[in-house]
Amino acid sequence: MPAAVSAERLPRRRNRGLRKFARNKAAVAGAIIVAFAVLVALLAPWISPYDPIATSFLTVRQAPSALHWFGTDELGRDILARMIYGAQASLAAGVVSVGIAVIVGVPLGLLAGYFGRWVDAIVSRLADALLSIPFLILAIAMAAFLGASLTNAMIAIGVSAMPRFVRLARAQALTVKAEEYVEGARAIGLADTRIIVRYILPNVLPPIIVQASLTVATAIIAEASLSFLGLGQLPPLPSWGSMLNTAKDFVEQAPWMSIFPGIAIFLTVLGFNLLGDGLRDALDPREQ
Repeated sequence: MPAAVSAERLPRRRNRGLRKFARNKAAVAGAIIVAFAVLVALLAPWISPYDPIATSFLTVRQAPSALHWFGTDELGRDILARMIYGAQASLAAGVVSVGIAVIVGVPLGLLAGYFGRWVDAIVSRLADALLSIPFLILAIAMAAFLGASLTNAMIAIGVSAMPRFVRLARAQALTVKAEEYVEGARAIGLADTRIIVRYILPNVLPPIIVQASLTVATAIIAEASLSFLGLGQLPPLPSWGSMLNTAKDFVEQAPWMSIFPGIAIFLTVLGFNLLGDGLRDALDPREQ
């Protein structure tokens, strides 16, 4: 009977969370913005009006027009096309770098929180050491050490964001492992690996998902910063950050070169932040 009751409650909780998310207008707006950005990145080859790296010295720094909706840059390249393809680099950097942080940080945090003692001491000191360095400074230093490329930028951002997930997973594991059902699983002789995977990880996932969605926004800003400094996506491949780096020399002559990539970064980051806030409210266990 308890198992049946538990099985009934899970769908109810899930449906309740979805309904609460749907009632949150800001969260829905964030989800729409994120979905739109993802679709633009996925459909870039089909919706881009021009080749993003094709130059034309006859159309250098042209203002927005019917032919070039967002204008052209200093080499005559269509800014709209470069923004569409730049979405691929920015979103890839956000998702992949956060994926690296989650894949590495969550298992370390679970092990530290569950086993404690020397495992907790080593993992916690490592996380504290990385957290003592500002996120963006650490990402810039690592990207400079690894070399300028989008792949290295994603690795640098992922490693820099990893301590957040270590601390979060550790704190959740410390709380969950004290629950009676975990103590009961130990008493009947279940292996530690099975207890972690079956009982602790599912309870840790909701806050991890929320933190991941919020960290994607931070990672997008970090990628734009690295590309702006020449440590991310390398020319002539487009990136919103590298486009801003080029545009800084033409702010007065061609302001559209910086306005549109800046708006794209702002809206995408806003979308992920609104989505993360909505997920936090929907997945809050106190509201379930």
